[in-house]
Parts: sequence; C-alpha cells; structure tokens
Amino acid sequence: MAGPLYIADAEGLRTVVLEGLAVLFHPRSGQTHIVAPPAPEILDALGEGATDLDGLVARLSERFEFDSNEGRPAIAARLGELETAGLVRRS
Repeated sequence: MAGPLYIADAEGLRTVVLEGLAVLFHPRSGQTHIVAPPAPEILDALGEGATDLDGLVARLSERFEFDSNEGRPAIAARLGELETAGLVRRS
C-alpha cells in the first residue's frame, strides 16, 4: 500500500539562495523560512506533481547521487518538517 501523497504548496513561493541556505517567502502564510539542503530540492521535486515518499526518493535519486535506502529516512524527516512549516501538504 502506498503512503500519503505530498505536494508542494509553492504557489507564489519566492526563493533566494544565500551561502548554501535558501530563504523562502511563502505568500499564503506570510512567513519567511530559512532552509538547508535537501529542503529546496524536495520542494523542486514535488513541483512535478503529487507523489508519495517512495516516488519522491525516486525523483531525487534521478537528480542526485545517493543511496536511496540510506537517504530515505532523512528525506522523510525533511518532508515532515516542510509539512509542519506549511510548505508541503498532503493531497
């Protein structure tokens, strides 16, 4: 059974990269977030459309070289943080 589907809540999201960090302004909430990799990469991958955690890991592993089994827990943790921040939602 597949897990929940996630999608980036990135409508109007503005991003500025500063020395390895990304500053994101989320107009819907009016909040500014400072995030480190892989958060911007996760948001970018979710911009392709809704997917579950396995699909997200697959998208990221196509773009970046990492062991998907070892990276999965870290990606899941970042995904949860992005959801708590309101930048990702379940669809």
